[in-house]
Amino acid sequence: MGSRRRGNSFARFFEDIVDDTKDLVDDLIDRAKDVEENTRDAASDFVDDEDDETVDRDASEAAALRKQLAELQAKIEQLTAMQKDEAE
Repeated sequence: MGSRRRGNSFARFFEDIVDDTKDLVDDLIDRAKDVEENTRDAASDFVDDEDDETVDRDASEAAALRKQLAELQAKIEQLTAMQKDEAE
């Protein structure tokens, strides 16, 4: 930017300022697009990771509930058997 200065007229000086400003705006827009794309990628990666963790956590919670249910059924069967023995 500004390296292509030529002549000494005010119009050329003003033209250079406008050209440099256009270059700056183009660079800012390109960087903004890059930031937006990187942010979207990071957010989608985060959501994907979170989904995997949720699935793992849900599976472990379901396994723990199944174990507790099996223990509870065993206790019910034991109590039912004890009631039958006392009734006889």
